[in-house]
Amino acid sequence: MSVILIEYPRCTTCKKAKKFLNDKNIEFTDRHIVEENPTEEELLNWMEKSELEPKKFFNTSGNLYKDMNLKEKVKNITKEEAAKILSTNGMLVKRPVLIKDSKIVLGFKEEIYNEIFE
Repeated sequence: MSVILIEYPRCTTCKKAKKFLNDKNIEFTDRHIVEENPTEEELLNWMEKSELEPKKFFNTSGNLYKDMNLKEKVKNITKEEAAKILSTNGMLVKRPVLIKDSKIVLGFKEEIYNEIFE
């Protein structure tokens, strides 16, 4: 079983996800979302596997999202357009991103993590 947590170290939600994994003794690879920004190809792959709408991948509470006035643009965005924008800066991506085998989870909800790791 391979588990990857893509996170931003100062993000409180990311810290909660990391604590959950550590408390449950789950081995995972940690990846800094800004230092190793997701590529267009990765993002398209995650969108496909997660079956989530492309707009769900945006960090809508981030300053960069607001500064770029993306609110209207992402309403009807294609996967390809979303991946192109998101791949420019990790701070645009909703985090943490948990990848476990073929499962992709955005954000952190303890009940969802519990389901995945039971």
